[in-house]
Amino acid sequence: MKAARIDWRYRLAIASRAVAAVGGGYALAAGFTAALSLALVPFMPRVEAVLTATMLAWVVYVMAAGWAFYARTAWGAWGGTLLPALVLGACAMAPQWMKAAA
Repeated sequence: MKAARIDWRYRLAIASRAVAAVGGGYALAAGFTAALSLALVPFMPRVEAVLTATMLAWVVYVMAAGWAFYARTAWGAWGGTLLPALVLGACAMAPQWMKAAA
C-alpha cells in the first residue's frame, strides 16, 4: 500500500484553521462577553451579568472552534470568527464612543 503524501498547502490550511479556532475563537468569546455583559447590566447586578456572560462565552468559544474546522475554506474560517468578533467588539465599545462624542 502506497503512503499518501501530504502537501505543504494542506498543512498550512490546517495550521491556519487551528490558529483561527484558537485566536479567532478567543476574540469572538471576548467580544461576546463584553457585549452581553453590557446588555445584561440593566436586568441584574453587574457582577452577575459579567459572570453570566463569561460562562456563556465558553459555549461561543467552542462553537467558533468548531466553525473553524467546519468552514469550507480557511478564509471562511477566519471570516466566520473575526467578523462577528469585530461586530461584537464595536457593540461593546459603542457606549464609550457615544460618551466621547457627547
